[in-house]
Amino acid sequence: MRRIRVIGIGTGNPEHLTLQAVAALTTVEVVFVLDKGADKADLLRVRREICERFVPKPYRFVEAQDPERDRSPTDYAAAVNAWHAARAALYEAMIEREIGEGACGAFLVWGDPSLYDSTLRILERVAARGRLAFAYDVVPGITSVQALAAGHRIALNRIGGPVHITTGRALAGGLAPQADSTVVMLDGDPHFDHLDPDLTIYWGAYLGMPEEILLAGRLGEVGPEIRRVRAEARARHGWIMDTYLLRAPAAD
Repeated sequence: MRRIRVIGIGTGNPEHLTLQAVAALTTVEVVFVLDKGADKADLLRVRREICERFVPKPYRFVEAQDPERDRSPTDYAAAVNAWHAARAALYEAMIEREIGEGACGAFLVWGDPSLYDSTLRILERVAARGRLAFAYDVVPGITSVQALAAGHRIALNRIGGPVHITTGRALAGGLAPQADSTVVMLDGDPHFDHLDPDLTIYWGAYLGMPEEILLAGRLGEVGPEIRRVRAEARARHGWIMDTYLLRAPAAD
């Protein structure tokens, strides 16, 4: 049977790979990558560097154009579902064409496959279609959340306190009730005006990469600085991936 390995590769530093991930790469004959355009060529470059460093035998690097996605949909769930369906058709064709019976291919997932990544859902769609038999496993990786905490030398939670992980889209409605520590991901245009200015923010961009940027402080003071630095970095690199932690003021 064909085999697929879904390997978490961390957030841009090849040394984020676990020993399990390195061992998994030694079994791979084909590496699948979706081309997201010239602006995100750095993400492709990191994957190539990882393969050149850790795949010890001949392998093929197979690229395909990522299906277009509506970035400003009126129905977000329907738009994502359509995008996943298009990706599933592409994945199925790639696997069928590029991996023979008994061979092994891999998808290298930024961060960890379990957190705000679509690879596993899409492979489940392909398997559910029943046209193509394959087995797959998952190798965990270091997430941007872990890299953010390490960069700022903080624990994500207060003693005994909860951690809420959400998206920028969800944060537009405000923090969750009784939120103590909130990690925000996928925030394409962070705005903080609707939030308590006394929150503490720990922000990071290009986490794990040489371009890494870290800022922290009282939200009302550093929020505008984060927006300025973020805009400048995006203009300079053509893309940005960032994550931040919001923490409620400590109780008296």
